[in-house]
Amino acid sequence: MAVPVETFFLTPNAQGTLQAQIQQMIASAILSGRLRRGEKLPSSRKLATHLGVSRLTVTLAYTELQVSDYLQSRDRSGYYVSDNAPEPLPDPTPPEGASTVDWDAALPKQLTSSVVPGRPSDWARYRFPFVYGQADPTLFDHAHWRLCALQALGQKDFTALTTDYYDQDDPELIEFILRHSLPRRGISARPQEVLITMGAQNALWLAAQVLLDGNRRAVVENPGYPPLKDTLAQIGCHVTPVDVDADGLPPEALPDQCNVIFTTPSHQCPTSATMPVARRKALLAAARDRGALVVEDDYEFEMSFLTPALPALKSLDGDGRVIYVGSFSKVLFPGLRLGYLVGPEPFIRQARALRATVLRHPPGHIQRTAAYFLRLGHYDAQIKRMSRLLAERRAVMQAALLDHGLSIAGSGSFGGSSFWMQAPEGADMEQVRQHLLHDGVLIESGNRFFSGAQAPRNHYRLAYSSIPSDRITEGVARIAAAIAANTGA
Repeated sequence: MAVPVETFFLTPNAQGTLQAQIQQMIASAILSGRLRRGEKLPSSRKLATHLGVSRLTVTLAYTELQVSDYLQSRDRSGYYVSDNAPEPLPDPTPPEGASTVDWDAALPKQLTSSVVPGRPSDWARYRFPFVYGQADPTLFDHAHWRLCALQALGQKDFTALTTDYYDQDDPELIEFILRHSLPRRGISARPQEVLITMGAQNALWLAAQVLLDGNRRAVVENPGYPPLKDTLAQIGCHVTPVDVDADGLPPEALPDQCNVIFTTPSHQCPTSATMPVARRKALLAAARDRGALVVEDDYEFEMSFLTPALPALKSLDGDGRVIYVGSFSKVLFPGLRLGYLVGPEPFIRQARALRATVLRHPPGHIQRTAAYFLRLGHYDAQIKRMSRLLAERRAVMQAALLDHGLSIAGSGSFGGSSFWMQAPEGADMEQVRQHLLHDGVLIESGNRFFSGAQAPRNHYRLAYSSIPSDRITEGVARIAAAIAANTGA
């Protein structure tokens, strides 16, 4: 396919003949890398019509570029960028009229992000990827997802695929959440109390934007979910980090004045602690005493393969102060970006209005594909398959960690997909992480999960969701050796 003719423009009032201008335009595109070797140029007729010049002018320009070995002609096929064309310049000169804007002055606020993970984008090529939250292709049901996607593309679902729902969601997906997902967590809701989001992170962002402003105070877990801290910093609200313990967020440590409490009671992020029912009730009572709302991120509840999951915090909520965040991305694949919010109708109404302003709604095809995958039982089968394999990997990793004397700071009594680890005092796990990259091992240093300038540097997270069981023991041995080298042990 030829390069689109619309990418070519002549500069008004430029010097030189039209033929010379066309030659310069194409040569500059090749030298800048916009045109690559082997790419086909538009026909002389199309380019002439587009530029408003004669076809002969374009033909002569092409011929001169062919003589200079910028282009080559192929019989009955047209002109292509030559295989011998010059390599693109390593540092092309900025075009005339380049921006002179002072962006430090033009941007009224500086936004930060912890979303970029401490792992390379090509993590899958590493032999020992102890990385969290990435899809293991051996666990995913490609065949049934593909069939559901094709079904969602069919004529029967054409309306669902092409309709602009504006601020609404796929009714079939909403129905499944109401009738299957929420009852499993002990939650009952109505359609107007559910909103589909672009994953759990987007759900947390919506909740924070609706519930907080610069005069309100949020409570977050410490250590906790880094993107949530970014969101709250961007809002400019007051933030109080509360240290978690072996049972998660302690209600007695809450400040007397707070408006919104963010918590992950099922599997605390990143320690994997599970909050007991008694503490959940105490947390609700503490929130009620303070007139605060609670945002519950029901993080990884599906991965409770050691013992059954406890009821969601929202299922214990008798006065409607809990906002519930759920996600399908953790079980399926992170790139799905599909989650949901459940809360009282006034809250959902505001969140829906905000979502409509930003992105209207998640893509209809993704929603309908997920609805089919869920409704046909493939999602439940995926959970069972993952639970079986994760339980096996967890056992192998736990044994390896004990054999090599590595200290587990949090493992989650109900399951999960990772261990929260603590190295000896004085260890710098960010340095260890960088060293292990050269040894084919990927880990996640823990300092970014902590709030405050004096974050400990000897914590790290090891996930087993993306590494085969037969590689775990050797990978753990390499980690132990790297920590010993870092601490001089």
